[in-house]
Order: sequence, then structure tokens, then C-alpha cells
Amino acid sequence: MNQHQSHSNKVSSTTVWIMAIATGLSVANLYYNQPLLAELQKEFGVSVKEIGIIPTLTQVGYALGMLFLVPMGDMFERRKLIVITSFLVTAALLMAATATSLWMMIAASLLIGLFTMVPQLIIPFAAHLASNENRGKVIGIIMSGLLIGILCSRTVAGFIGDAFGWRVVFYSAAGLMIVLAVCLWFALPASEVTYKGSYFGLIKSIGTLVKEEPTLRESAVVGAMIFGVFSSIWATLIFLLSTPHFSMGAKEVGLFGLLGAAGAMAAPVVGRISDKKGARTGVAIGLTVLALSVLILWGSATSLIGLIVGIFILDFGIQATHISNQTRVFALREDARSRLNTVYMFSYFMGGALGSLIGSYAWNAGQWTGVCIVLSVGTLLATVAFVMGGKKKAKAS
Repeated sequence: MNQHQSHSNKVSSTTVWIMAIATGLSVANLYYNQPLLAELQKEFGVSVKEIGIIPTLTQVGYALGMLFLVPMGDMFERRKLIVITSFLVTAALLMAATATSLWMMIAASLLIGLFTMVPQLIIPFAAHLASNENRGKVIGIIMSGLLIGILCSRTVAGFIGDAFGWRVVFYSAAGLMIVLAVCLWFALPASEVTYKGSYFGLIKSIGTLVKEEPTLRESAVVGAMIFGVFSSIWATLIFLLSTPHFSMGAKEVGLFGLLGAAGAMAAPVVGRISDKKGARTGVAIGLTVLALSVLILWGSATSLIGLIVGIFILDFGIQATHISNQTRVFALREDARSRLNTVYMFSYFMGGALGSLIGSYAWNAGQWTGVCIVLSVGTLLATVAFVMGGKKKAKAS
């Protein structure tokens, strides 16, 4: 226990906020392309379905990075890993900025996803530095940084893309990553290594964790479903808002990101609820709010107010579920937090990649109604997994 208390003394609130900002700025790299899809479609002269490969492969790259690179956070010193991957993602962003064909853009998008590892190295690092009593709160602060990064990235990309063209968005992002790498080198404490075996042994031990931890399996399924719902909305919102009824463009879709960011501000509050009432209660609250938001969005195909309210509530519900899920996962094993995070976040982003793809197909097949059916099915499956997990736990006890 003394060793653990020494961790908690290492993390100041300033360090936690620096980690939250770094997480937000890094994760933003995954989403800059979404409000620019209509411009990229024109630039490369391809269909909506083909351009949908770009956000999908960015998330697939992110999931692969999580599976094969993020576990190294248990094996190597985290600060060094964070700085190295910041420089690698800079190179991928420059490749996107200079892309001359759809295939070059697709390859750059995959690499941007693969090397955007900073958020997934910082989150278990922060959980490791926090004490048991305030872990939910610390994760909540880091996650508010993450979600604000995800949502504001669209706003920033929409505005910069509209004013200066899509290439400037990627050049700016590359410059930002270099500055961030230097700042993090000086701001973060060094971390101790918690895994001493080989890389192959490290990757193999991920499967063992999945087998041995039912809470990890349940949280992974719930996470995949809720992020699939989130991604379906954001991959198709530009198409709804550019219909004659709304006649809006990338800039306005970007403004919708600010709404979600307001919902994300609730993250530390949700973290505190998880610390006090238990993380399972946090998941139940989040899923209830998410179901309510889907009903509102379904009735808002032609209502701007309905969309605004629905998206605000949707982001809050997803954030509440996600933070509570992560608090449960990080409490399982102190020596394997990077690997626990790998399992949960790999599932989470594969769900997101699938959500983007299914959302695009659903829009082609049934416009907004098609998308809302996808949202309903995702929310229902998450709820079923959560309830079944609770029943199994009750039987076991």
C-alpha cells in the first residue's frame, strides 16, 4: 500500500490538467478529417461511400496501435514512449497534408490512427499515479480533456478548412504535435516499468486478462456499442445538415462539436459519482441518458432545436458510461493497467470504426431514419450486455 501511496503523492493537480490538455490535443488528430469529408470528396472526385473509408481507417489504425503498441506502456518508460509517438504522428499528419490521391490520404489516415497513442498511454499513467479514493475524479478530468479534444477538433477543422482549405488543418496539427512533445518531456514524471517479460509475452498476456476478468469483457462490449453509436452520428451529421432543409456546411457541423464539448464538461462530476456510489451505478445512469437522447434524435430529422438537445444529451450519456467503465477496468489489476486499457479501448474504437461504416451505409439506405435505427440497436445491445453482466455477478456471489 505504501508503494501505491507514493504514486498518489507524485501527481499534482497541475500535472493532471497538463495530461488532460495533452490527451485532448492528441486525440483531435483522429477527427480533423470528419468535417472535411465533403471537401476531400470534391478534391479526390470520389463517392460518399468511398470517402467514408478515411474516418473508418483512421479508427482502425487507432485500434491496431492500441492492440500492438499501447501495451508497451507496462513494459517501457511511459514518458519516452509518449514523446517518440508524438513525433511519429507528426510525420503521418504531414503525409496527410501533402496527399495527392485518395490512396495516399487513406494510408496517411491509417498511420495517424496507428501513432495517436498519447491519449492511451496517458490515461493508464494517470490512473496509476492517482490514489484509490480519487481515481474516478482523475480519470474524469483526463476524459473531459479527451472528449473536448474529440468534439472541438471538428469545430477547429471546420473553421480552418472553410477559411484556408483542408491541407492547412493537417499542417497546423503537425506543428502542434511538435510543441506538445517538447512540453510533455519536461512536464511528466518518469514512470516505473511494471512488466519485465518479452514483447510476445506481453501481447499474449492480454488474452489471459480477457479470459480471467468478466468485468473487463462486459465493459469492453458496452464500450464498443456506445462508441459505435457516437461515431454513427458524427459520420453522418454533415449529410443531414447539408440537406435542403438545413443547408449547412462544415463550419456549422463544427459548431455542433461545441455542444458535445459542453456535455463533456460533466466528466469530472461523473468521475466523482463513480468514486462515491460505485462505477456500476455510473454506467446505469449513462445508458439511461443515452437511450433518452436516441429518442430525441429520432424525432429531430427536421428540427434544429431537437438535434441540439439530442446531441448534448447523447455526449453526456456516452461520457458517463465511458468514464464509469474505465474506472471499473483500472481497478482490476494495478500491474497491468496499460494492457487492461488496451482491451477496453481496442473494443471501444473497433466499435467506433464499425459505427462510422454502418452509419454511412444506413444513411445511404434510409437517410436519418436508417441512422437512428443503428443508434437504437447499439444502445439496446450495450444495455443487454450490462444487465447480463450484473446478473452473472449476482449469481457468482
